Amino acid sequence: MATLPLSGVRVIDLTDGLAESAGRFLADLGADVVRVEPPAGTRSRATGPFHDGISIPFALRNANKRGVTADLGTPEGRERFAGLVRSADILIDSPRPGGPADQGPPDLLAINPALVAVSVSGFGGTGPYRDWAATESVIYALSGVLSRSGEPGREPLLPPTGLVEHAVGVHVAWSALLAYYHRLHTGTGQLVEISALEVIVHGFDPGFGVQGSAAAGRKVDYPRGRPDAADFYPVFDCADGRVRICLLAKRQWRSMFSWLGEPAEFADPVYDTIPGRFAAAGRIHPLIAKLFSAYTRDELVAEGAARGIPIGGVLSVGEVLTAEHYAISGAFADDQIADGVAARVPSGYATLDGLRAGWRHRAPGVGEHDEQIAVAPIPESIVAKQLVTASDTSPTSGAPAPVGVVRPFAGLRVLDLGVIVFGAELGRQFADNGADVIKVENAAFPDGLRQSKRGAALSPSVAWGHRNRRSIGLNLREPEGKQIFRDLAASADVVLANFKPGTLTSMGIAYEDLSAINDKIVVAESSAFGSVGPWSTRLGYGPLVRAACGVSDLWRYDADYRGLCDGSTVYPDHIAAQVSAATILAALIAREKYGCGGHIEVAQADTAIMQLGEHLVRESLAPGSVAVTGNTDPIAAPSGVYACAGDDEWCVVSVRDDADWERLCAVIDLADPRLATAAARLADRAAAEEPLAQWLSERTPIEAMTALQEGGVPAGAMKRLPELLVDPHLVARSAYTDLEHPLLPTPLPTAVRVAHFQAIPDAPLNPAPLPGEQTRAIARDLLGLDDTEIDRLVAAGILQPPPE
Repeated sequence: MATLPLSGVRVIDLTDGLAESAGRFLADLGADVVRVEPPAGTRSRATGPFHDGISIPFALRNANKRGVTADLGTPEGRERFAGLVRSADILIDSPRPGGPADQGPPDLLAINPALVAVSVSGFGGTGPYRDWAATESVIYALSGVLSRSGEPGREPLLPPTGLVEHAVGVHVAWSALLAYYHRLHTGTGQLVEISALEVIVHGFDPGFGVQGSAAAGRKVDYPRGRPDAADFYPVFDCADGRVRICLLAKRQWRSMFSWLGEPAEFADPVYDTIPGRFAAAGRIHPLIAKLFSAYTRDELVAEGAARGIPIGGVLSVGEVLTAEHYAISGAFADDQIADGVAARVPSGYATLDGLRAGWRHRAPGVGEHDEQIAVAPIPESIVAKQLVTASDTSPTSGAPAPVGVVRPFAGLRVLDLGVIVFGAELGRQFADNGADVIKVENAAFPDGLRQSKRGAALSPSVAWGHRNRRSIGLNLREPEGKQIFRDLAASADVVLANFKPGTLTSMGIAYEDLSAINDKIVVAESSAFGSVGPWSTRLGYGPLVRAACGVSDLWRYDADYRGLCDGSTVYPDHIAAQVSAATILAALIAREKYGCGGHIEVAQADTAIMQLGEHLVRESLAPGSVAVTGNTDPIAAPSGVYACAGDDEWCVVSVRDDADWERLCAVIDLADPRLATAAARLADRAAAEEPLAQWLSERTPIEAMTALQEGGVPAGAMKRLPELLVDPHLVARSAYTDLEHPLLPTPLPTAVRVAHFQAIPDAPLNPAPLPGEQTRAIARDLLGLDDTEIDRLVAAGILQPPPE
């Protein structure tokens, strides 16, 4: 790839706060993103935290963009805006009173029928919550994330700020590119509507979606209280800090057992299983704690690597900024976030053909490029390239597609070597949208998801994550198996892998090998810490990534709390997979223009670092300024998680500004002129919170949330996972449907979409394959092998049909 993949794609960015990072991601990938603001600038420029009057969130989420103004209250402003729309390929808006969307999204398509117009809001354009106010904490509460965060017996704990906005931004970027790719093959634009709530429900760490390996040790029901997550991925003190350990595979436990001196009470094979170790955590963990107390953090990490035990240090944000690995890997750039304000900033999500797609220049000033983009050119007419027809059939179902339906990836073939959560989520994005995704599996080294059955014939995670795929059993350890893979790659479009760096090279199927066979192929690799730097060979589990990026350290009740409260989540696996999917799609768009493939690398650590950016930048500008805040918002009061009437019932309330405070006072019948300003409320937080806490304690979370939201105050009841299935808003928006599989006793709740597309159908629900279920069909149809040759390869263990 000679240049960034989205070079030549123009994006009009009308967002204000929510989803601003979507335009930033597209700009990182090379798009010309034009930030359109009113003459006075957007409200998000006044969003804290600040440094020297500069909004750090705005500076990070709007880097690499150009900025213009348009006053839509004047004929000249409307004409200017129409000219920008005519020149655009994609438009992203977060609707607000008086914003461009007030003129009606269809009017945008009347100006430019080829436009992809994406509307992003807290709750979407339909449903009972559609007009409610959304903040990150409100979304956490209503999405089910909050109910799983925190220590049993204590109040639920809000995750660090910033993760919601960036998760929404990544999904908006993916959805916009998906609709644009669809346009390249049909010639028509469309409207896309996205709800931040649904993004977090289905895409952050879904309760009804692909689960981590530790799920094998959890209860299959949904306990009312918060999970005892300390046992999932435990944290131990050591001589100079803390470390986290992930004991998932049998071999990892056996090595730990040896390191402990092989205590007789844990020699029973029952402890080779995750459930067995979870049940005995109260006896095993004290032994590990005693052993680790004599080692430094670096010594434990090194010894763990030597023994094959996944151990990672828990780093503060300050330590992340100075870590040698991130300096070498290129995770940060030193540049000005505003004129005269130099900081260390996260550089970007992905690397393409060795080039980091990330930070290039600061965010624009208000109207900085007005003269440069004074007259917007009208783009050349789009020539539709109809690559598929309505009579084409799905490669996984064999059933004809509905008349007139064109799935974006119809005709695309993906060879999927991905494993565990990241691999399942990444491949699913392409399988759900029409690609022939062939999961390549080896019975001797099964995907971890297939081992987490919890007593069932099939893991629910496999059913969720592997739907719409086909599976070939193939032994890539043997030369003949490698050659079969190369033969498949000769006619494939994409290869997906998330192994330790260097694995594909050692197998002779790296990008350099495959591109020599097929110069149009896109190979996407992911790992925990990337292929460059001293941590590149570390075992890659999400909990260790969170610990090494500062996420875990901030996900605590307060600075004195020694535990970590992020053990119940698999973040950033799902979001990192979405990052990779969007980057791959950008490369496929470039392939349409330039005719060549490319090599993509995504480090999960870079995803977490990008999404924790405002904390890292603030710490780089003022060392020591970033502290663990728990449920307390340091720039707003009252704001937090409050107890309601009932047992373990909670409601989140966010008072963002003085206007919210006035509305709150009206709802709870409070009059206290001493607290009229934000500064006064921050100075006496207790006085501001006490009347609200009392009012909430007398009401159920639903009663409180409804009254507050109807009064214009952001509030969200803490929803538990089963409650999501009957939530009136999610029900009204058909957020869940049933996924059936012949090996499961009952249907699973599942999502068929996150974004609502005007012209892209919901995903089909073809059941996940057994390992190697389509081995013979793929060998016959794609490789041209006859039954005699197939039988020979099966007998030799090269090809692996499904088990009996």
